[in-house]
Amino acid sequence: MTTNPISRFFRWFFYRSRGDSPFKTILIHATLIIACVIAVYPVLRVVTISLRPNDTLLTTDLRIIPENATLDNYREVLFGDPEKNRQSDFFLWIWNSVSVVAVTSVISVILAAISAYAFSRFRFPGRSAGLIFLLTTQMIPAGMLLLPLFIMIAKLKMINTPLGLIIAYAVTSVPLTIWTLKGYYDTIPVDLEEAALIDGASRLTVFTKIILPLSTPALAIAFLFSFMGGWSEYLVARVVLQKNEMFTWPLGIFTFAQQFTVSWGQFAAASVLIAIPIMALFLYSSKWLISGLTLGSVKG
Repeated sequence: MTTNPISRFFRWFFYRSRGDSPFKTILIHATLIIACVIAVYPVLRVVTISLRPNDTLLTTDLRIIPENATLDNYREVLFGDPEKNRQSDFFLWIWNSVSVVAVTSVISVILAAISAYAFSRFRFPGRSAGLIFLLTTQMIPAGMLLLPLFIMIAKLKMINTPLGLIIAYAVTSVPLTIWTLKGYYDTIPVDLEEAALIDGASRLTVFTKIILPLSTPALAIAFLFSFMGGWSEYLVARVVLQKNEMFTWPLGIFTFAQQFTVSWGQFAAASVLIAIPIMALFLYSSKWLISGLTLGSVKG
């Protein structure tokens, strides 16, 4: 039975045996292009606002580089404005954020790595209940934790201290990190540990010399997620920190918003400057994590 040329064309167009059909390929690429435009457009608008003079927020001009573009907003954010007798605390905000979030991420990964190993390898009373409890804590909205966190930190007399904010961030990030690492530990064969134990290695040696090196991608992911979560957090920092010299960058840039006026240009410029280093860190870490995840821990 023969088919006409039109039927053969449609069969080739939609049902090719190798690869996707042209229609499906066009549809996929069109969808991806639209999604990219939707994702990139807000970022481009922020860049545009940061280059506009006189804190212009809304305009009919759709150009990315506006007319009379200027870098004055970036200069004022970084170095202040001597003419207006205004100093800049931008680098102080960045230092406060980096120090708090870096210490929080390290503490979270250390506590979670040990706890997740215990949940993964040992069977003890309350293990299942503990895992359920850790999972339940992630279902509580962050706003509901503000009051108990504030009371806890106030009892410890750590209001307006970096240590108080570190404790607040750690108690919220450790449960999720434990679940992440516990799931990764479960994929590591127990035979590796048993072989090391038979050879005379202690449990601590097995954990530090075998488990941790094999878990490097998971540890890096946990550190990155903890870092990203604390880097842009605002509500908890607003409750714990009340002095300007202790502000992290989410609190600091809100000083550009006064009671009746908002310095939109400086607000946007600070947002762009803050996004650059964290984006570079994420891209670098992602490349390293992907290459690490392709390495198998056991080769037969």
